[in-house]
Amino acid sequence: MLEQILTIGFFTAFFSAMVRMAVPLIYAGLGEMFAEKAGILNIGMEGVMLSGAFCSFAGAMFSGSLMVGLLCGILGGVIVSMIHAVLSIKLAQNQSVSGIAINMFVLGVTSFFSRILKERKSYQQLTTFSTIKIPGLSSIPLIGDALFNQDIFTYFLYLLIIVMTVFYAKTAKGLAFQAVGEHPRAADAAGIPVHKYQYIAMLVNGILGGIGGAYLVLVQLGVFTENMISGRGYIALAAVILGRYTPVGTFGAALIFGGANALQIRLQAVGVPLPAQALAMLPYIITLIALLGSIGRSNEPESLSKPYIRGSR
Repeated sequence: MLEQILTIGFFTAFFSAMVRMAVPLIYAGLGEMFAEKAGILNIGMEGVMLSGAFCSFAGAMFSGSLMVGLLCGILGGVIVSMIHAVLSIKLAQNQSVSGIAINMFVLGVTSFFSRILKERKSYQQLTTFSTIKIPGLSSIPLIGDALFNQDIFTYFLYLLIIVMTVFYAKTAKGLAFQAVGEHPRAADAAGIPVHKYQYIAMLVNGILGGIGGAYLVLVQLGVFTENMISGRGYIALAAVILGRYTPVGTFGAALIFGGANALQIRLQAVGVPLPAQALAMLPYIITLIALLGSIGRSNEPESLSKPYIRGSR
């Protein structure tokens, strides 16, 4: 058993699976980070991803185009995210309650419509996006296949992390978004339209969360199943906290959680004598341990989840 695990082939497959499992978490995590940097806590990320997954599947199934499916997935994520934005920004409601309610609502709606779709004769598994191997780089031992034999979503993600890092560290707009999340009243006094920036942040939140959900359908599975997000939205929230609200940190934390999921799959594949249920719990156990380890070291924005009402004290 140990000989099967301690092989180059095992680790190569493990790293490849780790990246694939982490990609939807990274997209959702970056979207959540963008929202939280502007002071909006979106616990409804589970619902955003689930809406993105369902809409991408429905769009691709009816149109026959994966690109149309992707656009539908983004639209589905944006709609759910903007519902939360209106409740949190315009109506100044409790953001935690709003997010939980959205998760339950989207779960019910997608489950209902997925059962309707399954009754159609045209219901079928989709052909997914193919991988693109980068010559030379994909041949690097251990990590080459994991990083450079991936789909277009993964390659775009590398660029996105760099762009977001530069945006927050080097641009005036990035600093303005952070000011909105830290001290919205001071930002307002400085002429920054707080609510406008928060709506933009939630738009980005919906786009990236929708892509994260669509990735599961259009790249990994090719089909939609009820509640297929299975806690990934909450794990994305944990990745933001563990990553200390930075793009690179969120990327690293999501890789840890993706690695935990990949590990339990690989261990089952080589026949490790543990109950399947125990191995399936591994990603969530590691998530809890990671969060416990980050207690007292959070860099969360000062005004996170606190509605800003102009003119009030």
